[in-house]
Amino acid sequence: MPLETGEVVEGKVVKLLRFGAIIQLSNGESGLVHISEIAPEFVAAVEDYLREGDEVRVKVLGMKEEGRYDLSIKQAEHPDAERQPRRPPRRPTSAAFERRLSEFMKSSNQRQSDLNRAKSGRKRSRR
Repeated sequence: MPLETGEVVEGKVVKLLRFGAIIQLSNGESGLVHISEIAPEFVAAVEDYLREGDEVRVKVLGMKEEGRYDLSIKQAEHPDAERQPRRPPRRPTSAAFERRLSEFMKSSNQRQSDLNRAKSGRKRSRR
C-alpha cells in the first residue's frame, strides 16, 4: 500500500551515500533521506549521524519519479523544522577576527613591498 505524503513511518538504514541515506521502509519500499533532511543543524558527513542498520523514524515528503520516496528524519523528529527559515552562515564579526585580519593585511602589504623592492633591484642591475 503506498504511503501518503506527511505520514511518519519506521524504517531501517540500508545504505549510506555521500549525499544522504537509503531507508528501507516498514512496508517493504525504500526511499532517500537527503543529507539536508537528516538533522536540523548542518550535516557535513552522513556517517556522523547514521549507521547502516539503524532504525529511524522518517516523514514521507513525496514520491520521486524513480519510484523511491523522498524522506526526512529531521521533520519526523522536529515537526516545526520544515517551517524554520534557514539561517545564513555565520560571519565572524568579533574583535579578535578584526584584529587578525588587520595583522594579516599588514604582513601581506609588507611582503608585497619586499617583493616589489627585490624585483625592481634586479631590473636595475641588468642595465
